Amino acid sequence: MAAVTGIGPVEPGEDTRAHDAGRPGRHTPRLRAGSRARRTATAATAALAVTAAGGYLYATRPQPRPAPPPPYPSQVVDLVYLTPVAPAGTAPAGGFRFTVALVVRSGPPVTVTRVSQPNAGLSVTSSPAAPFRTKPHSTRKITVTLRATECGKAPRNAGFPFLDVTLRNTRAIQTHSFILGRRYARDLSRALRDACGQGNP
Repeated sequence: MAAVTGIGPVEPGEDTRAHDAGRPGRHTPRLRAGSRARRTATAATAALAVTAAGGYLYATRPQPRPAPPPPYPSQVVDLVYLTPVAPAGTAPAGGFRFTVALVVRSGPPVTVTRVSQPNAGLSVTSSPAAPFRTKPHSTRKITVTLRATECGKAPRNAGFPFLDVTLRNTRAIQTHSFILGRRYARDLSRALRDACGQGNP
């Protein structure tokens, strides 16, 4: 056998091939597909995160305060005594006719469903007749007639007479007693003394 001498690279023998790992482009398609999949997954995750964040913000957003309920009708209505009806003799026999102003200051419209008074010896009618409706921020003039039905039960000296008015709006139905003041008390007492003088039952 011949001796091998010298130093140098070993030549490849027969059927020996260089490793293919260094060939450019061999595994590039595989790497490109994996990168695309990662980008798709990242985008999907980001979309889910945005959706979740949006849902959380919607659920935790400040809620608007509900509108306050309308006021009770007695809180926004005034009843003001105006004057006895003239000329003399227009009231029925044994009665007293006068006018009042019904004022609705605010809130929804108010309906007067009844006008009454607590004394058993007197009856009450009104014009317009109840029920009638009054808009907010408006005033309605009402003519009220009190008639002595039993003079023995009618007050001869009305100290603080009042009218009971039943009011209705979208909030409630209330019966409110309106004291109409000293001038009304004086006029009513004079009318009842005239109606229920000597000899009247």
